[in-house]
Amino acid sequence: MRKVSASLAAILVGLGLAGHAAAQGGPAPADKVVVIHAGALLDKPGQAPRGASTLVVRNGKIESVRDGFAAPDAVGAAGAQVLDLTQQFVLPGLIDSHVHIFSDDDKVKAQMAATTRDIEDDMVVGIDNARRTLEAGFTTIRDLGSDIRSVTALRDGINNGLLTGPTILAAGRPITVTGGHGDGSNNLNRDLTEAAHRDGDNVCDGAEDCRRAVRAQISQGADVIKFTATGGVLSNVAGGLGAQMFDDEMKAIVDTAHLFGRKVAAHAHGTDGIVGALNAGVDSVEHATFGNAQTDSLFKKTGAYFVPTMLAPKTALDQARAGARSRNSLEKAEIAAKAAMDNHRRAIASGVKIAFGTDTGVSAHGDNGKEFALMVSVGMSPSEAIKAATVNAADLLGRSASIGTLEAGKDADIIAVAKSPLNDVTELEHPTFVMHRGVVAKLDGQRAAFPPN
Repeated sequence: MRKVSASLAAILVGLGLAGHAAAQGGPAPADKVVVIHAGALLDKPGQAPRGASTLVVRNGKIESVRDGFAAPDAVGAAGAQVLDLTQQFVLPGLIDSHVHIFSDDDKVKAQMAATTRDIEDDMVVGIDNARRTLEAGFTTIRDLGSDIRSVTALRDGINNGLLTGPTILAAGRPITVTGGHGDGSNNLNRDLTEAAHRDGDNVCDGAEDCRRAVRAQISQGADVIKFTATGGVLSNVAGGLGAQMFDDEMKAIVDTAHLFGRKVAAHAHGTDGIVGALNAGVDSVEHATFGNAQTDSLFKKTGAYFVPTMLAPKTALDQARAGARSRNSLEKAEIAAKAAMDNHRRAIASGVKIAFGTDTGVSAHGDNGKEFALMVSVGMSPSEAIKAATVNAADLLGRSASIGTLEAGKDADIIAVAKSPLNDVTELEHPTFVMHRGVVAKLDGQRAAFPPN
């Protein structure tokens, strides 16, 4: 990923400052109040849904949740806009704990255009991916691998109301070792290798250097830290899927991030890397393809979350077989896809804590909801899968105070589907209504106007 240009950075920062200045001056805006009538309401995933309910949303926050269909004047909201969802099933906005928002869905096209595109082109792709992700019902995402300046610009543009998209928690570039999964110079020609090394502040060797790499991402605005404990399927290097970091390097990364108040996600496929990451104190392990009874026990002992990303292995294998990935990737994809689902089934049955994540960017943006059917296919109930994408994911992200359930004082991140996803979890692939922080992004299955009227 290329560094953002000075001109683009200036434009985005300027827009953010302009929005901030407007918010500070002039008369206080009138309260924006919306009353939502829900036919059924899963306000607290993991518990039984409520019947007919009313949600009062004021200035992007949930003010109250009441039984029955209450008129606006009966809930202190005379003159409020009323949204009729009386024939729909309403629940909290979904959370995807593992996304790559700037990855292009068309892998072959992206490869062919790689030498002609600039960072500005990538930003346009990311803006479109963010919009499609929100319209798919995902109101919060954790981006686990993007150019740090680009993803923080996108994050802040959404937060300032300049762009439509989900709330983003950004990791920036994943911390990796030389030649490891995440080293952008792997198997490039001389000129491209030199360019990758100029941008490679995420590459480290040795514990002290890995502390520096973590601090580099945090200094540019990272909300969370990701590191690659093992090889990866999509890195163009024949390094396998086993551990690629020493224990002291992993421990240095985790301790440094925690010192700065950042949670840590570890990419790990091989058993040795999963064990090392959990012993180092990570907050989540992504993929865990070759987990076993030992890693299940360690997950429960440490309290770390497992983010299975079940969509990714099959998608990556299909892409590699179609020629959209390298020969190195094809060999690893064959191995990972064969092992993943059975190992995920065992981990879920053993009681490991699960948080929803897709690795979208490998799969197509907007298809995030297809992960739910895969989770159910390996033993989770629809209720458990939904809880993983709301309550559990909010806990993993450290955002339980603001998202994950629909309660007074929380962000008005609300979606609806036509029928109960507790009976058919695939309903979550087609949300009919999406609200993000009180702003409607999708209504009656159609994209809402942006900026909102």
